[in-house]
Amino acid sequence: MNVTQASDECTAILETIGRSVICDREFIEEILVAVVGRGHVLVEDVPGTGKTLTARSVAAALGLSFSRIQFTPDLLPSDVTGTHVFDERERAFEFNEGPIFANVVLADEINRAPPKTQAALLEAMEEGQVTTDGETRALPDPFFVIATQNPVEQEGTFPLPEAQVDRFLVKCSMGYPDEEGEIELLRRRASRETTSPSVETVLEPEQVDRLRSVPESIRVDEDLLEYVAALARKTRTDGRVEVGVSPRGTQRLFEAARAYATVVGREFVTPDDIKRVAHPVLTHRLVLTPDATVNAVDRRRIVDDVLESVPVPTLEATADAGSD
Repeated sequence: MNVTQASDECTAILETIGRSVICDREFIEEILVAVVGRGHVLVEDVPGTGKTLTARSVAAALGLSFSRIQFTPDLLPSDVTGTHVFDERERAFEFNEGPIFANVVLADEINRAPPKTQAALLEAMEEGQVTTDGETRALPDPFFVIATQNPVEQEGTFPLPEAQVDRFLVKCSMGYPDEEGEIELLRRRASRETTSPSVETVLEPEQVDRLRSVPESIRVDEDLLEYVAALARKTRTDGRVEVGVSPRGTQRLFEAARAYATVVGREFVTPDDIKRVAHPVLTHRLVLTPDATVNAVDRRRIVDDVLESVPVPTLEATADAGSD
């Protein structure tokens, strides 16, 4: 699959999901960037905006299996990964796979589960495998997590560990639909009998693997590599930030920029591609100082300041790199 074919497939996926989910195209685009960039998504939003429908629609459009895990305070790690059950006929224990064994996993209200259960996702998200009772089992390939957390209902929640937050390629927000979008939502509901709209399959699982390989062919000029590194390093020296973007985050910004170039059908990355993905990739990785937290400093503003302060490579150099 070449870049043009990959972009055409991405456009078809965006349009298919857009016919099912009422939201900004940018939101679906950011999720698709994570899919193409072999990452995971953290969605923070109020209930009832369509997060579960979005996750199901993504899985359906990609032709992948889907599983939903409702995270609660009493959820155990074995409830996620699976457990051994004694088979009376065979007189032996056999492993029953947990809901984590799916291509697309919706981790709903992930911050309602205790840290021990949240940690059960770490190995899965980073390594594509889980270890139970000393035995390691591979997860389906591709494997993709869409986790949600509610910013409104803070009671009974457990903050996500920084190490786990860092595993998400992007963090985004769905937001409320505009007036016309909400009216269209009512029109759609009035014209059907089922509660969930159907989504046509655009790709097969093996095509998803080929699509995710395309960013490896996207060219990134040396100046842009320096630009990506400079952005990440600048976050570490900001007085409002206690812990800046990690080296893993630097790599994720690079990967997201290549994925975005793939989605839009460009064979090389531009500075605008990096700026486009900077907020969803970098914002959630910043740990603010106590003073900044007390003063309710907006992390997005910090990223804006970083983008404004770091010199942007010239477009001429980037264009020359893409035309070589």
